[in-house]
Amino acid sequence: MTYCRNLFNYQRRKSSPVNIAQVPLGGSYPVRIQSMTNCSTLDTVCCVEQIKKIVAAGADYVRLTAQGTKEAENLGNIRRVIRKQGVEVPLIADIHFNPKAAEMAASQVEKVRINPGNFADPLHIELPEGGVSDLGGVSILELEKQKVRERLLPLLAICKKRGTALRIGVNHGSLSSRMMLRYGDSPRGMVESCMEYLRICVEEDFSRVVISIKSSNTLAMIYTVRLLVKTMEAEGMNFPLHLGVTEAGDGEDGRIKSAVGIGSLLLDGIGDTVRVSLSEDPEVEIPVARKLVEYVEERKGHALINAKAFEGFDPYSYKRRESKKAGIIGKEQVPVVIQDHSQGLTTDYSFADPMPDFIYLGAKTPEAPRKDNIPQICDYRVYREQTQCYPLFEVAQIEELSGCKAALRFLRVCHTDLNEGLLQQLEKEQNLVLWLYSSHLNAAAEMRAAFHTLLNLGSYLPVVVAAAYSTEDVENLQVQAATDLGFLLADGFGDGVCISAGGLQAECLSLMFGILQATRSRISKTEYISCPGCGRTLFNLQSTLAKVKAGTSHLKGLKIAVMGCIVNGPGEMADADYGYVGAGRGRISLYKGKLCVEKNIPEEEALERLLNLIQKDR
Repeated sequence: MTYCRNLFNYQRRKSSPVNIAQVPLGGSYPVRIQSMTNCSTLDTVCCVEQIKKIVAAGADYVRLTAQGTKEAENLGNIRRVIRKQGVEVPLIADIHFNPKAAEMAASQVEKVRINPGNFADPLHIELPEGGVSDLGGVSILELEKQKVRERLLPLLAICKKRGTALRIGVNHGSLSSRMMLRYGDSPRGMVESCMEYLRICVEEDFSRVVISIKSSNTLAMIYTVRLLVKTMEAEGMNFPLHLGVTEAGDGEDGRIKSAVGIGSLLLDGIGDTVRVSLSEDPEVEIPVARKLVEYVEERKGHALINAKAFEGFDPYSYKRRESKKAGIIGKEQVPVVIQDHSQGLTTDYSFADPMPDFIYLGAKTPEAPRKDNIPQICDYRVYREQTQCYPLFEVAQIEELSGCKAALRFLRVCHTDLNEGLLQQLEKEQNLVLWLYSSHLNAAAEMRAAFHTLLNLGSYLPVVVAAAYSTEDVENLQVQAATDLGFLLADGFGDGVCISAGGLQAECLSLMFGILQATRSRISKTEYISCPGCGRTLFNLQSTLAKVKAGTSHLKGLKIAVMGCIVNGPGEMADADYGYVGAGRGRISLYKGKLCVEKNIPEEEALERLLNLIQKDR
């Protein structure tokens, strides 16, 4: 495993520094924060105002879309205006489909982002039988690969001449047909799409390169970035990485998805610049990203965690750790959610949807039974045998645990408690669940170490991950918990979760279900995949998303995408069941899966027709 320097001890990956005007990234420079405008790039006044708001919020860079040469040329006007107003932030052009726009933009701004999926390759390749053209037996796929070089070299020449940086930004949903034909819709395809461009940059001695691989699927994003880092290392490359989860959405869900994807990689020391993509005003993204980066960087210089990685661990694909069944916990059952009532919360969940699977009372005396009929867990010292009440033991109470006849028992442990002798003793017990906690500064990594220790010692005991937070800020709690628990769940670790958060405990129930949904561990509600909007979006994305949510939030298990335009739309909808995609000013196209079923319908009719489409299929 070479994707990170150490699985258990925080160290930033060594990347090469890249100068982006006066704000370099990579190397030993801080992790940079950025956002993107969402108004038309031809509207200079609006763009300037948005840039100023984004910079005032603390951004290091600002990106703008440039879908054509007119927009690319106007970037120069925007840059001149903000410089006259004393705003020195580097600007980044976002390019899809149009190499000429990229070349124009490279002469106007400090950095250009291109997408290998649509920069040179056609959207679709008609492949004859055998995949061979009539041109001397040369593969059509090889000819398309040659086109990549022909299209990229002029852009590199301009970037070299003007000192412009380049981001090679792969999106999960927009792989070229050539890559899809060869690798399928896979992490390997995304990695090779990026590596093809990187190899050309290396051959041309162009090193002012930043790379990214993004997806709206947090797990796909995590595994693919890990694989990309490993692949680069094998070829002697150390380009800096831009991290982001595309189409994360808004509100709590948007923050959770972003933190799961970005935070999990930052915890492994991967990432040199981040963008949290929310379907909200652009400047709102900046404090969320800042909180995420600062939370991870608190781990610098932490006490060493001693652990041995399990040799069979595969960090590039999902495999849930095997565990025994203990009641409704473990084996192939979905992870349970335990709500902490030990600090005074007294909520009745009779009408809640979803409901917690257990209530943890700590040292409080259990009710017998609760009105909402939810099972209770309490510390062993206050435990009394009664229906739907289960004890939590400390390691010092092993003898009492062995003598307890409760139908389900929990044992509170940390990584340093786990040894061969203890686990041999515990494996004899039936219906026992480990309650894993950590007081370490790098708590998530120490809990990862605990799971690797369990794997190395052959233990199949189910594990509830118990995480505690002291913050009084809801957004901080969302970011921190999603980072830690997402980090573990992405590795396949955890048969249940319990978040303790003092005065914010009431927020934890939706947070836990949200984290499980974001990691695809347990689906409990409708999932929304929505982009943040940009200059290509021709409708009010925030209000439209709110309307779609209002009309569909009861459809548990469905994935619905709300996308601003065709560039990211059909592709980045990933595995959405239905899609609402901008098709032009005042026009919307509706999708079922990745199939367009209604084209260019009036915006005012689109929501009702989407609901009718869903209803017809149910």
